[in-house]
Amino acid sequence: MSYLETYNEWCENLYFTEETREELKSIKDNDKEIEDRFYKELEFGTGGLRGVIGNGTNRMNIYTVRKATQGLANFIIKENGQEKGVAIAYDSRRMSPEFADEAALCLCANGIKAYVFPSLRPTPELSFAVRELGCIAGIVVTASHNPPEYNGYKVYWEDGAQVTYPKDVEIIAEVRAITDYNVVKTMDKEEASKAGLYNVVGSDIDDKYIAALKKQVINPDVIKEMGDNLVAVYTPLHGTGNIPARRVLKEVGFNKIYVVPEQEMPDGNFPTVGYPNPEDAKAFALALALGKEKDADLVLATDPDADRLGVYAKDSKTGEYMAFTGNMSGMLIAEYILSQKQEKNAIPSNGALVKTIVSTNLADVIADNYNLKLIEVLTGFKYIGEQIKWFEENNTYEYMFGFEESYGCLVGTHARDKDAIVAVLMLCEAAAYYKKKGLTLWDQMLNIYEKYGYFKETLVSIEKKGVTGIKEIRDMLDKLRKNPPKEIGGYKVLSFRDYGNRVTTFADGTKADTGLPKSNVLYFELEDNAWCCARPSGTEPKVKFYMGVKGSDFEDATNKLETLKNDMMELVK
Repeated sequence: MSYLETYNEWCENLYFTEETREELKSIKDNDKEIEDRFYKELEFGTGGLRGVIGNGTNRMNIYTVRKATQGLANFIIKENGQEKGVAIAYDSRRMSPEFADEAALCLCANGIKAYVFPSLRPTPELSFAVRELGCIAGIVVTASHNPPEYNGYKVYWEDGAQVTYPKDVEIIAEVRAITDYNVVKTMDKEEASKAGLYNVVGSDIDDKYIAALKKQVINPDVIKEMGDNLVAVYTPLHGTGNIPARRVLKEVGFNKIYVVPEQEMPDGNFPTVGYPNPEDAKAFALALALGKEKDADLVLATDPDADRLGVYAKDSKTGEYMAFTGNMSGMLIAEYILSQKQEKNAIPSNGALVKTIVSTNLADVIADNYNLKLIEVLTGFKYIGEQIKWFEENNTYEYMFGFEESYGCLVGTHARDKDAIVAVLMLCEAAAYYKKKGLTLWDQMLNIYEKYGYFKETLVSIEKKGVTGIKEIRDMLDKLRKNPPKEIGGYKVLSFRDYGNRVTTFADGTKADTGLPKSNVLYFELEDNAWCCARPSGTEPKVKFYMGVKGSDFEDATNKLETLKNDMMELVK
């Protein structure tokens, strides 16, 4: 059907509520709005759903959530997993509780038990709960760090990680096979509860999750000594992190944690930030103000579903708060964990560090320093979670740390997704350890650069909205794919990896398999530890260009990176 035919069908079909139909009829004279809402189905991709909240096939609403869940239910039944049930959590966004219940009641109507958290919880706790409850799958309703008008829906499998190949493709096929909303099932919540299908998750899961985080502490004696001296400011940015972050820090012995009062309470409108992303300096305005007032050693912020963490720490020479990128905070945590475990002879001979292909090459050097296996995976933390599963199943490596440049990492294996709550804990422990030695976290970051080299990275995102935007992004990547440069930013291209075709082409013309699953990603390995990568965003209408260099000092790295960025942008004009 055309978008207008689909629109008219929604306006007339009694499956949709009267309120929905009336709202849609109110835009009958706005063809552009109708087209945007109905020109396609909101795509159920490898990570689930994400989109603007509203009525229409290309929007997040109770109908698209039900449809996605019906497809998931059909797959679970094929896998004979209905008795295991599905764990469901949600964040502070608008409609999150409603979408969580719609998903649960669709599952219940299909005879599948749902285990629903009674209030908002961090995404990593959902990952933990899937395995703790022995569920076949998990759902978390969140749009992560997207603007307030968005919401989303991520699917996890029984290993606690987001679904990966081939199950992701099979679930997508089940969702796409549903062409008639009338076949999507739901049921009354009270009836589902009486039948033992709708279950509320108890507080024991919270207790077990916090206990699992506390096990990651390496130097409890340092926390005991420094617990009254370390000063930290934390903001959950109106999201899910407030209760678990404060609880775990208090229980291990950090007593001077100040929470930004204006951002403490959950609020899906995100009134103080607009764009609740700890990667955005604007999101830290209130936290930095409080940090200066309290003379804090570090300032921390988690995104709404508490899987990403941003951090600022003082430069002891200037007294100024310095921003850490996701690469920097990840490497700071990695170096702390590995150096402390090395001192305790606790690094196994088969230890592994896992990173995504768009993350810093500093990780490779750190892994080599501690004799760890360095494993690269495609962008998306689910691939890091998948590695942990394979390590355990095949008894190959022992997971030591995993991270991605987009402010996400995982300490421990209690969860199989990035966990900003445990990252908050580890950064506070590291800050206490280094403060005892007269160093700030920023001082230690400089020490890391002096030890391993001045690695620096950047990201350029180009937004292309609507129908034409999709084509523009495709054309941009096709141009690079068909005419790959031999030099970028003064660096020779050593190899060109086209993950879409799974082919690596080396400078001498020889070819090899990329060794990773098929994905629409282009990667240029350059000389002198430099690199560039291009990929469309999996959650937003953007194409992203990642790049990194290694310099002799900060200034050298900055200059090299600027030249590389400018040249790369010229190539895709």
